[in-house]
Amino acid sequence: MPGNTVKKQATGGRRGGLEQEDSRVLMRLIYVSTGLTIGFFAVLQGVNGNLPLAVLEGAASLLLLGGAHRLAHVRNLTPWIYLYLLPTYSFLIYIIIMPEASVSAFVWVYMIPLMAYLLLGKTAGFIVTVPFAVVAIIAYLIKHPGQLQGAGVIDMGNALLCGLLIMLFVHVYESRRAAAQQLLRELAETDGLTGVANRSSFQRLLDDSIALGERSDECLVLVLLDLDHFKKVNDRWGHEAGDQALRHICACIDARLRKTDMLARLGGEEFAILLRRTDSAQARPLIEALRLQIATTPLCYGEQEIPLSATFGLAEWPVDAKDAEQLYRCADQRLYRGKHLGRNQLIFHDVLPADLLQPHTGLLLSSDHSRE
Repeated sequence: MPGNTVKKQATGGRRGGLEQEDSRVLMRLIYVSTGLTIGFFAVLQGVNGNLPLAVLEGAASLLLLGGAHRLAHVRNLTPWIYLYLLPTYSFLIYIIIMPEASVSAFVWVYMIPLMAYLLLGKTAGFIVTVPFAVVAIIAYLIKHPGQLQGAGVIDMGNALLCGLLIMLFVHVYESRRAAAQQLLRELAETDGLTGVANRSSFQRLLDDSIALGERSDECLVLVLLDLDHFKKVNDRWGHEAGDQALRHICACIDARLRKTDMLARLGGEEFAILLRRTDSAQARPLIEALRLQIATTPLCYGEQEIPLSATFGLAEWPVDAKDAEQLYRCADQRLYRGKHLGRNQLIFHDVLPADLLQPHTGLLLSSDHSRE
């Protein structure tokens, strides 16, 4: 159905927890604050003559501060989150069993679910929290076996209940937050009428796809299409019919696209299709099939059939253009050439003044393509 493509693009590859840039800012702050704190204790250890521990804490401080700088540039934050959380959680458990540890040292364990769910999301946060929480409880009981007797049982029960409530709260909160964030993302990235991508999300994906193509040496194709005589549809059958016509066009196109492709509504009756890892020769049969399907599948509006057709302009990166703006301009010029030459056709090449239109196909060819 229309809109599946943009939802896949919007959600594909995203992990749980905060959004990428929110996580980046938070993790840099955590790395810096932890690094400065450990560095302060390293100085205190040195002043007190504990040089081995001072050196160890100083090295850890430098690693954390260097990691904070590195976090500004990494693309995948997840390994860096685990690199911080797992040693930190292990240390929180250690302070429970370390010599002369306070009976109340276990309260730091409550940091585990808060940070795990916030940074990793509901599923990964749960997977990380449960084993550490179980180990913390076992370590606490081994260190303080007297807590299983008398009033200690009540204290232990209060601590466990508080921990379970905290975990339940962050689990429910993260579930609702993630659902709300997903809804906001879809509203921001999709066209409200048709459900496909909107102009801004399509522009971002086009820029990202060209950047990826430059690194991987893969081509891509941009197709612009315009519904022919759309104003006449609105004037004759009404705007509700026009809206249904736009959704009908999206349904025809979206059903034939791959998961890696994207359909977007740029505005009005103008749409764009992005075909990644595809060249012009591979794209033309698909687009021509789409043109024919639209032209031969009228919109059923009540008891009436509304004939529809569309004109397509196709441009390939990097053959026709070197950046997104040039690529769009090239496809747009070919689209308007097709409209000028009678509409309901695919233009995929810059043509000579003596335009040749191949009969019965709608493919506009230049002289060097006249035998295709």
